[in-house]
Amino acid sequence: MDALSAHYNLVRGLHILSVIAFMAGMLYLPRLFVYHTKAAAGSEMDETFKVMERRLLRGIINPASIATALFGVLLIAIDSQAAGVVAFLTQPWMATKLVALFGLYGWHGFLSASRKKFERGENARSEKFWRITNEIPFVLAIIIVLSVTTKFMLG
Repeated sequence: MDALSAHYNLVRGLHILSVIAFMAGMLYLPRLFVYHTKAAAGSEMDETFKVMERRLLRGIINPASIATALFGVLLIAIDSQAAGVVAFLTQPWMATKLVALFGLYGWHGFLSASRKKFERGENARSEKFWRITNEIPFVLAIIIVLSVTTKFMLG
């Protein structure tokens, strides 16, 4: 663990970079869905959106979400050394972050399933739905970042 602790800033930097890529994709995919709802089934535009959505999810969002989780777990391992993992994870600010993270990863799963529906031509959601829900990842990111950076002004 000492070797890992010695590279804390590297792990933290890689975590931040993977979060940026993950969030960029999570904010862009619903926007693609907004435009995809306007494309006629079977049209060239429909096929183009299918390719764009698949590549975004498989090439950026999924790998970045895995890297985010991996580096996050490493940071938890380093940061929880003094107090213990359970004590660390049950601090109010960390519990809040974890709840928001579960929401974010749940939304990721929903977007993934929605992409498959678009690919099969089975999307039943409106352009308005995708416009409204497009901001969900950012709202969750606000909760996550402010939980960590302020620790609710407790520490």
